Amino acid sequence: MTKFIVILLSAVFVNNYVLSRFLGICPFLGVSKKLDSATGMSLAVIFVMLMATAATWPIQTFLLAPNNLGYLQTIIFILVIAALVQLVEIVLKRYVPSLHQSLGVYLPLITTNCAVLGVTILNIDSEYTFLESMVNSLGSGLGFFLAMVMFSGVRSKIEGADIPESFKGLPVTLIAASITSLSFLGFGGVVENMFPV
Repeated sequence: MTKFIVILLSAVFVNNYVLSRFLGICPFLGVSKKLDSATGMSLAVIFVMLMATAATWPIQTFLLAPNNLGYLQTIIFILVIAALVQLVEIVLKRYVPSLHQSLGVYLPLITTNCAVLGVTILNIDSEYTFLESMVNSLGSGLGFFLAMVMFSGVRSKIEGADIPESFKGLPVTLIAASITSLSFLGFGGVVENMFPV
């Protein structure tokens, strides 16, 4: 049980895919202007990460690896992720049209969100079991959620601030993103030392 907690907390804080590994930056910068769209995107990413892991781990373990087809891993994983994103888009369009409209072009971009692909591949590379992979995916999704919500708050404060003209727009957004990611460096080593072995 301790191992699962360490994997979960490490994925959320220490190895945050957005702020530490710099994967999934496109939706992080593009959808974090409003809290509701950042939350909706994050929930969609959590769902896709969990479902992608649930689908890709068995494919890799029982189909690709035993048949020496590891070179097809990236292609197969992207196809699985694309199918899951289409499913999410259909569900949102039907049941939550306002969220579907606010996410706009960024919803299909989950297909190419390297954080989702990164989670599925790094679960295999880390040699996690199925349950460990699911816990890592949940933690990675929660870390994505945390980063999006935090940065949404930061961006709302930036919009009300008096900023020099040369820093308005993308420059101040990138500066704020870098400072936000620096704040997560403080978690390094904390999670592993929380639970004595």
